[in-house]
Amino acid sequence: MRPTGKLHIGHYVGALENWIALQGEFENFHLIADYHALTTSLDTGDLLANSLDMVIDWLSAGIDPEKSPVFRQSQIKEHTELFLIFCMLITKERLERNPTLKEQVRDLNMDTIIFGHLGYPVLQAADILLYKGQVVPVGEDQAPHVEITREIARKFNSSFGEVFPIPETRLTTFARLPGLDGKAKMSKSLGNTILLSDPPEDIQKKVRRAVTDPQKVRRNDPGHPDVCTVFTYHKKFNPGEIDEIRAGCESGALGCVDCKANCTAKIADYFAPMREKRAYYEAHPDEVRDILHAGEERARAEAAATMAEVRHAMQLGELEPVIPVKT
Repeated sequence: MRPTGKLHIGHYVGALENWIALQGEFENFHLIADYHALTTSLDTGDLLANSLDMVIDWLSAGIDPEKSPVFRQSQIKEHTELFLIFCMLITKERLERNPTLKEQVRDLNMDTIIFGHLGYPVLQAADILLYKGQVVPVGEDQAPHVEITREIARKFNSSFGEVFPIPETRLTTFARLPGLDGKAKMSKSLGNTILLSDPPEDIQKKVRRAVTDPQKVRRNDPGHPDVCTVFTYHKKFNPGEIDEIRAGCESGALGCVDCKANCTAKIADYFAPMREKRAYYEAHPDEVRDILHAGEERARAEAAATMAEVRHAMQLGELEPVIPVKT
């Protein structure tokens, strides 16, 4: 994930929840994509603080650093080395067809695209393949990038020999959670999020303004829950009552105010254990830094081993020592 500070529930549902579940199935590597953050802003003043905030959310949600090393991309030099090599394996035209890039340009109202932004899926391919990633658990919007990674892996293997696996995308059931404004994606840049760390009173304020069925103006009006943002949240955080809520909405017996109050309570309860763990890590910042340093040591070892294979496959190895001939 890019270190933009505290995470929202869309991050959790779209990716983080999946990461946690996969810890018992795979050896996981969790990367703080701080180089990727430069694609949309060159302001690095808050980069470290944002990284630590994000790591605290990861740990609070259930990432176990003993099983899954947590590390900053910028601290592993092999990421940039492999990125440079991969840049030779893909065309500009292919990157310009990336639908996620087009979506970001639209959402951020960008007039121009820097080379780093156009090429960040190539850096992401290096992030994945440097650790021989076989499964990539991501949100739906990142799936096109995994496809680019697959293409690059196949191109490298066909050109230089079998070094990299061809990774697969692993989506969650709720691969994308809509924002409070009803937009297809929850995003801090769009101001439509609920943070994992939000206290109940903040969740209440935010859910109160969430977009619902525009045709349900008054309490007794029959509603259409499948077009309602709040109903989508109920499906994730309150599945036990989903049939009752649907029936009440469609009949007009359940008003939006009561529905939103119920949703607020369920979301607040769901993330209560995480808020408690977050308070612990916020009070022990040195422990968070130690976790990062330990993860970076483990990541460097893996990255160095992979790059040794890459250089060997490409015949970019060190020169053999010259042994002088005695006469």
